[in-house]
Amino acid sequence: MNGRIKIIKGDITQQITDAIVNAANRTLLGGGGVDGAIHRAAGRGLLLECMTLNGCETGKAKITKGYNLKAKYVIHTVGPVWNGGNRGEEKLLAGCYHHSLNTALEHNLESISFPAISTGVYGYPPEKAVKVAVSETVKFLNANPDFKEVVFVCFDDHTYKLYEAEMASR
Repeated sequence: MNGRIKIIKGDITQQITDAIVNAANRTLLGGGGVDGAIHRAAGRGLLLECMTLNGCETGKAKITKGYNLKAKYVIHTVGPVWNGGNRGEEKLLAGCYHHSLNTALEHNLESISFPAISTGVYGYPPEKAVKVAVSETVKFLNANPDFKEVVFVCFDDHTYKLYEAEMASR
């Protein structure tokens, strides 16, 4: 992908891409994990804007300003809760990446940072989630050659290694 996909270990709230993706809950009003960290770093303005959005369906995405973040925008997506893989989880997770990337494109953004959506408290197996994330991202970048950069921001070494292995296998 000619350097258009990057994998880093770090803090998503510190990323300097046009947008960062929030692994949100359906209310979009903050929570734990990545969601809570983004809301805390962005400040009250993010919560106030999210209150006007009427939540978000699982697998879809909505955009807000970035407020006190380095990124100009936050794209909120609601990942699926893992229920053994037989309730459409893969399709819903793919939708998170698809809709987030297309939302960025619709707003003329050129770079985006993703956390590992649904792999925390939602229990999606990281090995499976990484395959979906990379597959949807590669598909998007192939269809949109002018989109500059997608960054996978990993919270831990295990997830980082999974992304590296998935990219190496392509």
